[in-house]
Amino acid sequence: MAQPEKKAAQMTRDELASYIDYSILKPQFTTEEVVELAHTGINYKCATLCTNPWALDVVAPLLPGTGVGICVVADFPFGQGTAADKEMLARAYVSRGDIQDLDLVINYGLLREGKWQQAAEEIKPAIAVCREAGVVTKVILETDALDKKAIEGGVEAVIAAGGDYVKTSTGFYTGGPTVGGARDVMAHLIEVTDGRAKVKASGNVRDQAHYFDLIDMGVERIGVGYRSVPVVLGE
Repeated sequence: MAQPEKKAAQMTRDELASYIDYSILKPQFTTEEVVELAHTGINYKCATLCTNPWALDVVAPLLPGTGVGICVVADFPFGQGTAADKEMLARAYVSRGDIQDLDLVINYGLLREGKWQQAAEEIKPAIAVCREAGVVTKVILETDALDKKAIEGGVEAVIAAGGDYVKTSTGFYTGGPTVGGARDVMAHLIEVTDGRAKVKASGNVRDQAHYFDLIDMGVERIGVGYRSVPVVLGE
């Protein structure tokens, strides 16, 4: 895992913002609210705006010339679609030509059963579609639902399927306590991936100290909710 060239505390605001996938995923958001939040994410110069599929046509026209990309979620937030479902969704989204990243939810029930090879086969076709189109894939394990062994299996599934990033959380898990991108979880992911895939922290990243620690650990992308972005950037 590559370490940043300088510590987070020494970075400019724009450099800090370049790690952020700015989350606009609440299902209750109206079109007007999505537009307002998108403009905020653009003004912060985040890496991407992370949005639900319906909002792509709302967000995409706002981005040309801004340097901010689009991250769309697929089979979100449960990951219960079949391999064919996941592939169909990926193909539909990347065929637009304006998607930079796709965050795909793995079937984490399979990971809990130890069936990581089957989980890998379910995501592999979608990842292949993205790779052919030059779209970055970030696979969500929903680590709050998993023990360490299942997380390790999930990492192997993502790598076997050719995913670019292993990501912790959807932010919508309700099956128990949630820690999301906690320091110990990210340390475990970094250890297990061992440079074979990048890691994205998501969930419960709400203060600047935590955010800085993640950057200094070598986490290369961080999902941050719209309310927490000004906090982690020190505003």
